[in-house]
Amino acid sequence: MAGVTVILPTYNERENIGLLIEGILSHVQPAPEVLVVDDDSPDGTWQVVEALAHKHPTVRLIRRTDERGLTSAIKRGIVEAKGDIVVWMDCDLSMPPDKITDLLGELESNDLAVGSRYLKGGADVGHSFVASLFSRTINLFAGLFLGFSITDYTSGFLAVRKTVFERITLQGDYGEYCIDLLYRAKRLGFRIKEVPYRCVARHAGESKTATNLFGFFTRGMNYVLTVLRLRFSRV
Repeated sequence: MAGVTVILPTYNERENIGLLIEGILSHVQPAPEVLVVDDDSPDGTWQVVEALAHKHPTVRLIRRTDERGLTSAIKRGIVEAKGDIVVWMDCDLSMPPDKITDLLGELESNDLAVGSRYLKGGADVGHSFVASLFSRTINLFAGLFLGFSITDYTSGFLAVRKTVFERITLQGDYGEYCIDLLYRAKRLGFRIKEVPYRCVARHAGESKTATNLFGFFTRGMNYVLTVLRLRFSRV
């Protein structure tokens, strides 16, 4: 397996990031590069990472003081990654670090591996009923317009060969980047394999996802517009 970089985009994850990094390093061998892209977290997440970097030589911190956003953080990580394969995931411990090895295993014969809550064997037990319903509705909508060969268009838990990004640049403000990436990769002929995983509740801290109906509506509209753009325009 080629060199691996695990990208961790963080904002106020002080209570989670240490446990996540230790979990990654204990489950993924040989030790991958762990690249934390932190948006100058007021809670000092970056300080925890700095301390871990002194302990683990494969841990690296990028502290951004003039830029914000999930998609731009992942893009920065991809550019800076030393590995030929990049993995990224949420940093609240809702996504199990031991599943990274399953994703990497699928890249022996595929270009992208996607953690899926909705494939047989997966589950989403970590979100409220409303949040879970919102996610399932968006994925159903995406499936109807873009095809059901992918069950979790909004996964956010991926392992990707860096060569994919020679033809695709991440687009979007938040989770819609994942819909865009997966559909364009499929259209371009890249091989995609989903791996079921169990999404659990965040370990600590506050969620960055929508927490009320207005937030769900606003974010949902971005997802809907992304799906329609992809379906009715050339990719």
